[in-house]
Amino acid sequence: VPVFNDWLDECLQAILEQGFPGRMELSVYDDGSDNSRELLERWRLRFEDRGLPMLISGHSSSSPHGVGFAKYQAVCQSSGRFLCFQEVSLCKCVCVCVCESVSIVGCKVCRVPEDSTERYTRWINSLSPVYRSHGPTVIMPAWFCSRDWFEKAGPFNEALGVPEDLLFFYQSLRHGGHVIRVDECLLVYRYHEHAATHSVLEETIWSLRVHFLQERVLSQWESFTAWNAGKQGPQSLSPTNQKKVKAFCDVDENTIQKGFYSYEESKERLKPRIPVLHFTNTSPLFIVCDMTRGVLEENLWSLQLKEGIHYYHFN
Repeated sequence: VPVFNDWLDECLQAILEQGFPGRMELSVYDDGSDNSRELLERWRLRFEDRGLPMLISGHSSSSPHGVGFAKYQAVCQSSGRFLCFQEVSLCKCVCVCVCESVSIVGCKVCRVPEDSTERYTRWINSLSPVYRSHGPTVIMPAWFCSRDWFEKAGPFNEALGVPEDLLFFYQSLRHGGHVIRVDECLLVYRYHEHAATHSVLEETIWSLRVHFLQERVLSQWESFTAWNAGKQGPQSLSPTNQKKVKAFCDVDENTIQKGFYSYEESKERLKPRIPVLHFTNTSPLFIVCDMTRGVLEENLWSLQLKEGIHYYHFN
């Protein structure tokens, strides 16, 4: 557990109430919080009364070193064979056992307050494959993995303003790791304006995701069709992968009637003109850049396309 102010009592109470029958220890790293150390020491007594060791360390600097740093310090001082990552903003945690050592295991989540990020919550609870622009298919606060796998794929990037969970997730995939989601809501995840995720620039996350898509997917393709890509999609690609876009497909008749998309930002003297086609007149392979509540999914299904084979979703 990385600690930096607020909601500590709720978090620790949830951990204390776990029904895990095996040996469990709690490893906490205080990332320069205001008054958490005294509170942690009081909780240590309650954990020890239950026979649960609680390891506490940290620093007293007024400047936090970052979530990635705090998580890694908590891992280093712990000793368990498996790691169940917890954040103070979580109201509930569950310990799960997994036999497969090359996996990240997660679960569905519920949000607090209930009406916060409703669309995002629905989205993260329905993810399946791994190549997504919005990041891991199981969110970091729900992660569970073996220590052996963490040490192979990790550690976390400790720099401030870096999406350490996204970078670790990508490293896990590069090493051949799998992702498993328990399709139950085992985690209550608090939304608040001071969450560490808000410190990471959107442009940083976008560039990392585009790079990974190009590395893992587009580098293997000679050409592809971009589905609902908009202007940002192709312009974010490398020049080599921009040339692989053979067509755009859409369902909007006005867009299709224009006949082509002219890439005016290209440095080439003759600006590339890419055909815009109705989706029924196109063929795989696809990068799908939008998902709606059923409409686009139905179009994909009508062509008998399978994700991970004929297309990848990059929202």
